[in-house]
Amino acid sequence: MIVETGATALFEEATAVDERRVLVLAGDRDRGYDTLESVLEALPVPITETTLVGPEDRLRCEHLSQANASELLGTTRTAIALDAHEGLRPNALGKVVGAVDGGGLLVLLTPPLEDWPNRRGAFDESLAVPPFSLDDVTGRFRARLVETLRAHRGIGIVDLETERIVDDGLTEPAPKRVDGSDATSLGAPPNARFPADAYEACLTGDQRDAVAAFESLLESDNPDDSEGQQRAIVLEADRGRGKSSAAGLAAGAFAAEGLDVLVTAPRSRNAAELFDRAGELLETLEADATIDGRTIETGSGGRVRFLEPSTAVERIESAADGDGTGPADIVVVDEAAALPVSVLESLLAADRVAFATTIHGYEGAGRGFSVRFRDRLAESDHEVVDRTLVEPIRYAAGDPVEVWAFRALLLDARPPVEPLVADARPETVAYHSLEPDDLLADDRLLREAFGLLVLAHYRTEPNDLARLLDAPNLEARALVHRPDGADGEPGDGRGDGHVVSVALLAREGNLPPETRAMMYEGGRVRGNMLPDVLTSQLRDEDAGKPAGLRVVRIATHHAARSRGLGSHLLERVREEFTDGLEADDNGDEIDWLGTGFGATPGLLEFWRENGYRTVHVSTTRNDASGEYSALMLAPTSDAGRALHDRHADWFARRFPALCTDALSDLEPDVARAVLRSVDADAAPELALSAHDWRVVAGAAYGPGLFDADPGPFRDLVVRYFVENPDDVDLTAREERLLVLRALQGRDWESVADRLEYHSTGQCMRALGGAFCPLVDRYGSDAALDVRERFLEE
Repeated sequence: MIVETGATALFEEATAVDERRVLVLAGDRDRGYDTLESVLEALPVPITETTLVGPEDRLRCEHLSQANASELLGTTRTAIALDAHEGLRPNALGKVVGAVDGGGLLVLLTPPLEDWPNRRGAFDESLAVPPFSLDDVTGRFRARLVETLRAHRGIGIVDLETERIVDDGLTEPAPKRVDGSDATSLGAPPNARFPADAYEACLTGDQRDAVAAFESLLESDNPDDSEGQQRAIVLEADRGRGKSSAAGLAAGAFAAEGLDVLVTAPRSRNAAELFDRAGELLETLEADATIDGRTIETGSGGRVRFLEPSTAVERIESAADGDGTGPADIVVVDEAAALPVSVLESLLAADRVAFATTIHGYEGAGRGFSVRFRDRLAESDHEVVDRTLVEPIRYAAGDPVEVWAFRALLLDARPPVEPLVADARPETVAYHSLEPDDLLADDRLLREAFGLLVLAHYRTEPNDLARLLDAPNLEARALVHRPDGADGEPGDGRGDGHVVSVALLAREGNLPPETRAMMYEGGRVRGNMLPDVLTSQLRDEDAGKPAGLRVVRIATHHAARSRGLGSHLLERVREEFTDGLEADDNGDEIDWLGTGFGATPGLLEFWRENGYRTVHVSTTRNDASGEYSALMLAPTSDAGRALHDRHADWFARRFPALCTDALSDLEPDVARAVLRSVDADAAPELALSAHDWRVVAGAAYGPGLFDADPGPFRDLVVRYFVENPDDVDLTAREERLLVLRALQGRDWESVADRLEYHSTGQCMRALGGAFCPLVDRYGSDAALDVRERFLEE
């Protein structure tokens, strides 16, 4: 009864101040479940507001595995229990915490806290990347988590072995104070177009401002405004700020006016709050609304309907193509950060669209929205309105569980503020290995390094924090900028420098024959991304034999970009691991450096300038970025050179065929950059016959036709791009023409339209003109004879 009484007091305190609390039941698993059942029976929490997240369905409530914790996005529960005995996924913890409502309780079932860091679970097994074993995985992440549990307010800890309450978690807060920002003081802003009831339902000033922003999606009454202007709204907030509710109130107001609102989210349950608020407003407005599942229809002809993301994209794109299906008037995307960038970009086909997204939640696809999609949105034709919600709604401001979660998972990690690194340059920085123990001992260093990775890459998530601290195959290196006179090393407590550039490196390859054979025969191996692709997809069983180091992430502070810091960091990494081709500190010779990323012209050029060369481009787009991925190698030994050379040769030979098949929609500028980033030594020999050359030269200088035999033209184009000779001067437009027509085989009409030629005839003549300097540079005697014949005419 002691634990039940303590849990009740913790819950009552949370309810009284509209905050959340955490209860840790540390000890034997079965005893933990017995205690948990007693606690839940003692609390006035309906079973419908309780969720168990764990490997087994052991309670009479909703059950989810940790792998499916994302189903809680956009929902709230009064009580959630998370069973961490068989392992803890950091991502799942972040999603679970965000779903606990104000006045609610998060219960963690853990091993004894003293032993927990040394326990190994399913997530740890995922970190045991071959050739490393589970014994090589450390428990630093859990050690840090335990430290935060013991240090933070609002967290009760029970030792089940001794049946003792180690910490009651009570904070004895002052009575909740109500000030002028409470809901009763809110009203419609001046000249509001939405009904006043929509604003009176808001709980904070932030939420009212967010609802008002949605009015910009209405057609303007001002005749001076541009007709047909595309508009977009972005609502950003931490969890619990009411962004989904604001979107729901706006959706209800739109429907009351007879507008069709299409709502999409990763799952329909993620939009539950939105539909609840829309329905409540329509009831208040007496809008004669009928609700059928995830569809609300109003007497005025308006509706709010949910569609799965893929279906929503299909409907919106079909409407944009004018197939007569009729577009929605407004599109609302909830939990946008959990959707792939390619899906978000496709939704921009809608003229009026709103995106509601979480800032620090690492939802689903991670930081794809804020890192990549915001750039795409800025480049679109949409006029964008931004709103950020700061005031919490689900729980009171200063909620101790939010403070704990942000620190434990580094959800609010940030790089150094701009003035601290604004004058950083290669000559002002020091190169350092960020050892996991140093990161664990220096919270500022950890926050700066991880924060830089978070803001610079769309896929960084809480799981990556655990990988950084515990995975045996990962290394971290950084450039640290120090003010004049600063000294000390990272992690020693004396250094006052700041991380300005960071690289996350993964050891790959060096795999035994049996593992390589398993991969070749269709098996999968954790980690080892480059050897895996080269072996399983490109059928090279020896690809996993050389030892390599893959650059998983590299990030430079935005205030110090374009100064060569990223290149300087890569240079120092190369020197450390490969200088003189000597063995590294672990006794392993590094045969290659490599990387893989969503291919863009700028990134391909950056890596090419740093000595990396393309050996493969994926045949499918990345779900998160919407881009094709490029794999690049920088060999550092004879074995690495052999690996690189054969794959560079194979890639250059197969690329023309890929361009008319899997890569037929590859952007021409990406294709140009891809081929230019292939090692020039891999440029294929031109085995064109005399007849082939007469066909090419005839199309360039005479009346010949490309369409008669495209094959020789393609070989010539690939040779030109890969070799990249200085004595051939083609414009970017001409090079795009070579890609679109000669390599990808797109029809003349679409190519002419894409490149803004006046007619297909002009486009055809331009293609012939683009081949003239290639005939001059590479042509055989047969080709030059044709050239001279027509020049003489």
